[in-house]
Amino acid sequence: MFGRRGSGAAAAAKPPTSAASARPAPPAAAAAPPPPPPSPAASAQVVAAVPKPQVQEKAPAKAQGRRSEEYYATKAQIFNALVESIDLSQLSKLERDDARDEIRDVVNDIIALKNIAMSISAQEELLEDICNDVLGYGPLEPLLARDDIADIMVNGADTVYIETSGKVEETGVHFRDNKQLMNICQRIVSQVGRRVDESSPICDARLPDGSRVNVIAPPLSLDGPALTIRKFKKDKLTLQQLVNFKSISPEGAEILEIIGRVRCNTVISGGTGSGKTTLLNCLTRYIDTDERIITCEDSAELQLQQPHVVRLETRPPNLEGEGEITMRDLVKNCLRMRPERIIVGEVRGPEVFDLLQAMNTGHDGSMGTIHSNSPRECLKRMEAMIAMGGFSLPARTVREIIVGSVDVIVQAARLRDGSRRITHITEVVGMEGDVITTQDLFVYDIIGEDAQGKIIGKHRANGIGRPAFWDRARYYGEEERLAKALDAAELGGA
Repeated sequence: MFGRRGSGAAAAAKPPTSAASARPAPPAAAAAPPPPPPSPAASAQVVAAVPKPQVQEKAPAKAQGRRSEEYYATKAQIFNALVESIDLSQLSKLERDDARDEIRDVVNDIIALKNIAMSISAQEELLEDICNDVLGYGPLEPLLARDDIADIMVNGADTVYIETSGKVEETGVHFRDNKQLMNICQRIVSQVGRRVDESSPICDARLPDGSRVNVIAPPLSLDGPALTIRKFKKDKLTLQQLVNFKSISPEGAEILEIIGRVRCNTVISGGTGSGKTTLLNCLTRYIDTDERIITCEDSAELQLQQPHVVRLETRPPNLEGEGEITMRDLVKNCLRMRPERIIVGEVRGPEVFDLLQAMNTGHDGSMGTIHSNSPRECLKRMEAMIAMGGFSLPARTVREIIVGSVDVIVQAARLRDGSRRITHITEVVGMEGDVITTQDLFVYDIIGEDAQGKIIGKHRANGIGRPAFWDRARYYGEEERLAKALDAAELGGA
């Protein structure tokens, strides 16, 4: 159907296959006369020599992933023949399993016709490798299939790191060369209508499952293309799962649920890799299904479950440097789209002013994330971002806008043992003079660490009986549940 393979080629493939299968040494060895029985001394030497090959087989996982130049030469030979023998445009129209079967048939024929001697296991490994190159993302496919990996970091063709359980480790995965890596980067970014090359060497993109992708190519990246993938779990995390992971106490999780339910304007603060986007996804689960939600992101990665969601994404400039759509453009346009909640994936610049204006003009329950290390620093960063936008407003006026807009700051942190914790649930209360006043509803105290180096800590409430959003909770009929959660937190915490 796809190639120039005819019945004659298939028939011609069979004799070489049988010939190749007859080549290995075992049949000849079976025909040889049996050796004489060894002497006791020779037997002892043989027994002593047995453990040595077993010790050599226990190579590090990193080394086992390396493949020889001969393997890549054989793969290139078969791959080039495959490209000539199959119509890739027609292959892309098939389901993945059907396409794999078609590639399997062609590869088996090519191996037979070219008289390449390979074991069954090596042939299966080669077939899997070629299918990943043709249908997926090459050597990255096994890593993308693992759900325990949080980040994949490719530093050129020969170095690939992953993050699992909060720890970074090197893998044995590597690419044939930087050209293959660059081709895979191009394939990823082209799916979202973007490109990466020497003239546009930096690109943000996403995978079909929402995983965030960043590519920086030569000449900016000196050792070859650098590809970073922030993977999302296939199963969406919930607040209950965060409780199971001890990221938050049960009482704290219930208060976060109430905060999402009663339309508090919330800012999620945290450092890189602290779980801000994951926490934002968890909070959005408690938005009512009849609300109209508009999301603004640099690369769309939020996974909202509500039926009425409009997803917007920024756009980089084209080759002529025109056509750029910034985050601020999206947030400003949101106000004309009759939103009930505006959710900004990540606030990095002057768009914070437009988000604060939206929060203060009837779009209660809006949310966003900001890079900062504490709730107090989060407030300072908002002021700095507004100043970046060129707004010539007095400092007190800026702080009054922040106080009138933001209700709650949720601080996430990644601790030194790799675990992620929600360290603060903080209310923005008001102003005393020119200073913004806040109060912590929940904080996380580090007590010590265990024998394995894991940090031991405890979430505790600060004894605040009526938070500032109490009246809002009463308006939505949640004041009784809020009071119970605060009382339970004061009795013990996590």
